[in-house]
Amino acid sequence: MADTTGLESDACYLAMKTHDARFDGSFFTAVTSTGIYCRPVCRVKTPRRENCRFFRHAAQAEAAGFRPCLRCRPELAPRAASWSTEDASRILALQAARLIDEPDAFNDEGPGVAQVAARLGVSDRHLRRIFEAQFGVSPLQYLQTRRLLAAKQLIADTSLPMAQVALASGFASVRRFNAAFVAHYGLNPSALRRAGGVGESERAGRAIAVRLGVRPPYDVDATLAFFARRALQGVEAFDAASDCLSRTLRIQQAGHAHVGWLQLRFDTAREQLHLSVSDSLGAVLPVVISRVRALLDLDAEPMAINALLHGAFPHGDGLRVPGTVDGFELAVRAVLGQQITVAAARTMGSRLVEAFGEAIDTPIDGLTRLFPTPAAIAAASGDALGRLGIVRQRQGALQALAHEVASGRLALHAGADVPATLLALQALPGIGDWTAQYIAMRALRWPDAFPSGDIALQKALGVGTARAAADASQAWRPWRSYAVLRAWHTPPALPGAPVAASTIDTEIPETGDTP
Repeated sequence: MADTTGLESDACYLAMKTHDARFDGSFFTAVTSTGIYCRPVCRVKTPRRENCRFFRHAAQAEAAGFRPCLRCRPELAPRAASWSTEDASRILALQAARLIDEPDAFNDEGPGVAQVAARLGVSDRHLRRIFEAQFGVSPLQYLQTRRLLAAKQLIADTSLPMAQVALASGFASVRRFNAAFVAHYGLNPSALRRAGGVGESERAGRAIAVRLGVRPPYDVDATLAFFARRALQGVEAFDAASDCLSRTLRIQQAGHAHVGWLQLRFDTAREQLHLSVSDSLGAVLPVVISRVRALLDLDAEPMAINALLHGAFPHGDGLRVPGTVDGFELAVRAVLGQQITVAAARTMGSRLVEAFGEAIDTPIDGLTRLFPTPAAIAAASGDALGRLGIVRQRQGALQALAHEVASGRLALHAGADVPATLLALQALPGIGDWTAQYIAMRALRWPDAFPSGDIALQKALGVGTARAAADASQAWRPWRSYAVLRAWHTPPALPGAPVAASTIDTEIPETGDTP
């Protein structure tokens, strides 16, 4: 197996020497003299060039016999992008990796090669062949690395018993977990926890603190402003003094609801995100981390996106597409926001939370409720929804959406089948193309979503119809979601485009569908 896998070794070495955070997660450096692999941002003494090997994926480094660095912690790096306009085999392999990386994409048993192949419509054998050709490792080796790195983070950052660590990271038993950990890292899991310097008794009852890598450029102010203006009372809180965003969260796993809170703050000097999670969510920490990555679009590859969009949108290189920690919540908020302003949608959503959201105790001011479950909204009467000011057409859309999600027939997460989900959404009453595309953009994390019917988007592009907007967008594929955010934020440099004020923070409708 070639260690560079298409990487330019000299360029990788230069990025590593300068600790360039733009390449964090895009490759890993393995040092033959130590047997350890690191992120490009690792601050250890720079190894000699002849001792370095470069890998695009952590799984490749581990398959070659290298162990993860305990200082820079490769499990905290942003993930590699999984969208491409290259050949079909590469796209298929990248999509398989994307499904393996997505905790919400499978049932409680986790992803297997057969399941991934079935989702992609190919045979197990074909998937293994193209996956190994693309990544240099088998799908099982790739999955094993993901599970081990997730377990390593749980061991380092939580006081969970090893049995819970094993299950939360996807291992069927503690015995298999211990054997895999020792075989790959040459270290017993308990010894790794002791090496961390904090005992279980010290850590118990404290919030779990996690650091996640952020690839620059990242417009932190625009991202925080987006969420602050849409914060629902009781569920979300934004502290402007500390630029700290907090919210409550419910995660359903293995028939059990894990509820708690999370709090996040950017450290721009170190290109990191500081994430605090309540102890009650420790057992599902890998899922929480995955959803936070999606919420803040931490895994975007800005260099690839900017190379395509910078000419038309020269001032939006740091903008990301805001996601969500709960696809159903995002879909409900999108329906509530149809044809009304952001402020009105926030008011409506806060009323819904107060009426149907479960109360929760947190140590954070303003966080008092969980967002309503699909079952709660599905069971709500029309009169109850009407008293909140929700018109009849949107009541029907909300309850149809809630019934589909509660029954398991509709999945709204980053591992969902995008074309099938778009069709399923538009088959529901009151949900048209705009709302479906908006949900795909933020909940399904589809980078090519494009709500062409949005009036503010059309004005920014200097066109008058949805068809004209769609035609203009073809040059921006597969990153049209990012073009949408840039168009909302600042008008593009297109011939004839009007010079307009920024729309991302003005009172514009959330969606363009008519009730």
